[in-house]
Amino acid sequence: MRDLTLSLVQTPLHWHDPTANRAAIEKLLDATPRDSGLVVLPEMFTTGFTMDAAAQAETMQGYTLAWLREQAAARGQTLTGSLVIEYQGCYFNRLIWMPPDGKAGWYDKRHLFRMAGEQEVYTAGRARRIFCLGDWRVLPLVCYDLRFPVWSRGADQFDLLLYVANWPAARRSAWTTLLPARAVENLCYAAG
Repeated sequence: MRDLTLSLVQTPLHWHDPTANRAAIEKLLDATPRDSGLVVLPEMFTTGFTMDAAAQAETMQGYTLAWLREQAAARGQTLTGSLVIEYQGCYFNRLIWMPPDGKAGWYDKRHLFRMAGEQEVYTAGRARRIFCLGDWRVLPLVCYDLRFPVWSRGADQFDLLLYVANWPAARRSAWTTLLPARAVENLCYAAG
């Protein structure tokens, strides 16, 4: 198996300002090492973690998807992160997987964060997705999915568990405990 270099882009987000967030992230992408095969953006990277889905949602033909496609192609890197997507009258916290060839894949967050009322606004995903990047099989998940080990279980189905998140600082100890636990349970790598 060839090495895989990840770049995790972490930045304070501009509340409900997709234009400002894309511009800020683009500057960070410019500083990302060119040998990074996978560049990971935060959960809801265009808006911050919002319950105002109706006002903030885009479609799969929206501006951010076009921007991701353009950035991935220009950089020769796969980009991934989640954003609010509207589809057939439902809202999803959707992780987008954008390879340089522009053929987007996605995963809809399965476990919605009840303490914030996410289940009242968003529709839970029903299927896990595994994406291939070279020799690597990547299982992408979103934030609160980390607390549900059965959803990430899959001996020999994937090599990397990848969590995009907008995890609160007050629960940092859960994050730093559970992320390595998921790797140990599945005998794989985990990144978030």
